[in-house]
Amino acid sequence: MKTKVLKISDVESDCSAILEAARLIRDGEVVAFPTETVYGLGANALDASAVHKIFEAKGRPSDNPLIVHISKRRDVDRLVRELPPAASTLMERFWPGPLTMIFRKSHLIPDAVTAGLDTVAIRMPRHPVALKFIECSGVPIAAPSANRSGHTSPTMAQHVLYDLDGRIPLILDGGRCEVGLESTVLDMTAEVPTILRPGGITYEMLKEILGEVRVDAGTLKPIEGRPVKSPGMKYTHYAPHAQVLVVRGELDKMVARINAMAEEYAKGGMKVGILATQETKDYYKEGKVLVLGSRTQLAVMASNLFWALRQFDDMGVDIVLAEWIETRNEGLAIMNRMLRAAAFRVIDA
Repeated sequence: MKTKVLKISDVESDCSAILEAARLIRDGEVVAFPTETVYGLGANALDASAVHKIFEAKGRPSDNPLIVHISKRRDVDRLVRELPPAASTLMERFWPGPLTMIFRKSHLIPDAVTAGLDTVAIRMPRHPVALKFIECSGVPIAAPSANRSGHTSPTMAQHVLYDLDGRIPLILDGGRCEVGLESTVLDMTAEVPTILRPGGITYEMLKEILGEVRVDAGTLKPIEGRPVKSPGMKYTHYAPHAQVLVVRGELDKMVARINAMAEEYAKGGMKVGILATQETKDYYKEGKVLVLGSRTQLAVMASNLFWALRQFDDMGVDIVLAEWIETRNEGLAIMNRMLRAAAFRVIDA
């Protein structure tokens, strides 16, 4: 199979590319498309056979549920059995946007989408290409991130092509993703709304609206022995080809420990990458240093994380040493992804 890449500069002037993608969806195929979070690999969410092609292309375990993407608020009504009043409030505030909510699913959603669970995750993306693509397809779109399973999520069309070239028919290239991390996943079927995967809609934002919100215990540690309702919870995810180690501690101690480790690894013949911040970048003397951004601009750091991890792939580093980030606001999402990329290997400074 030859993978075609179609550049979308404007949804109106480039509508033929979007219509071609929509035709593929209606024919039971998969298409990679941009959202404001990361690129998704979509199929008709109401067609189990089409959904299976997502798992095949990605090499994704079938017990890892998918998110269903819609283009209009009313589209959610037929996909769920009930809609809590708080969900409507959240939709008004955060949709379209990087918030996924979990509800009891209707009979229309096949088990292939939900990994056999009785719940379904739904969101309305904010990217104009995604919204037009879903609308033209005429069906809800089930989509995980458009990368090989376990690898770093793609924030550019080139990333998708690197992972899935020859495995899917089409990529819609809508430029670099703005948010850069997958959506927040909020379980609305829990007694208290619970964040299963943090993202661009933060705990602090949700608490302001809902009053009470919980964060799942698996956000910053591995999950063992229970089914998961959200993608990104169970497996090692987001990993570059190099091994990742996270170093935790006070800022000066972190820098000193990373410098010492980098020197040791370099002496052993390893090519070292360091994931730094604006405040620390000048203190590192060894290895390839990439800067996520300033610790005072967590949203910027979040948007650069996956880009930086893929840059380390391009550089051919053997090991990545990453600084711990404070887990407030978008910092929780950054550390959720970073810890999974590191398979929860943490060194205390």
